Amino acid sequence: MSPNSWICLHPSNATQTTLSLDNRGLAYGDGFFTTMGVIDGQILWLDYHQQRLASHAAALQLQLESFSLLTVLKTHAKQLQQGVLKLIVTRAEQEVRGYGYTPNTGGSVCKVWLKSLPMSVITSQALPLPDGQFIPLQPAASAICLSSKIACLPPPLAGLKSLNRLDNVLASGELQAIKAQAIKAKTWTDTIRPSIAEGLLRDISGQWVEGTMSNVFYQLVEAPVAKSSNPPHSQNNSNSNYLRTGQWYTPSMAQSGVAGVMRQVIIDTLSTSNSPVIIRSLQDEDLPHLSQLFFCNALRGIMPMSSLRLLSGEVVGFEAI
Repeated sequence: MSPNSWICLHPSNATQTTLSLDNRGLAYGDGFFTTMGVIDGQILWLDYHQQRLASHAAALQLQLESFSLLTVLKTHAKQLQQGVLKLIVTRAEQEVRGYGYTPNTGGSVCKVWLKSLPMSVITSQALPLPDGQFIPLQPAASAICLSSKIACLPPPLAGLKSLNRLDNVLASGELQAIKAQAIKAKTWTDTIRPSIAEGLLRDISGQWVEGTMSNVFYQLVEAPVAKSSNPPHSQNNSNSNYLRTGQWYTPSMAQSGVAGVMRQVIIDTLSTSNSPVIIRSLQDEDLPHLSQLFFCNALRGIMPMSSLRLLSGEVVGFEAI
């Protein structure tokens, strides 16, 4: 497999090397994707990606043998050694006209596409986990609240990393335009340094849910007593204790957003700590009272923020880690 090229993993006897215009992922966004980091020939967070493959296939009624697929992916990871595997799963073309499809007892037949991208996924810092694994820790950056909104979806679509990502596309476009405008106008100030790395997004109900390409975790200056009975922690800015210092919250993915792999890793990691992660909505009135904020995804790990610029123009600063 040559770098940066797509191959069809399933069906394995496929002779087609290019995507058909009849592909349902292209026509309807009928499918899902996942992006996996590879270090030393091993897929990072393999169990979590397997859970995503199985849960997404079940939710979309796709016939997918996740364990068999993972065996193939492990082979490609060994060949890649260092980089990213991007997997796209779409429903196979149907004889049924329009949106309809014909399911069977095992789910609807699907097609699986894979792309290998050689690149570095290691950072200079990392947070150790009790099981011996490490979460990459990026340098501190700043974030900004975006005016773009993401859709609220019904079960079982909420939380899925489906191919329907137009709201994220438009939000990412807004973020890139803000970055370009700031650079062009040379309006960088101490209040928004270092560079803007991510944008915080609301869903159409008005709740702040996630970043353009990541999930979000936050702490409040004063944890709401009614929301948690966990004892407060003393502040400790040591990198190794970053996740275990203070009470972390993350918004629910029950009606919008993508339930990311790294988000679940962090929730599971802190589940046995003195302060497990609390699923809690993030509202406008909470933003001025944030004391810590980070974004995360499976490739970049944890991206701590030094500040968040609100829609009003006010900038909320956070302690350095």
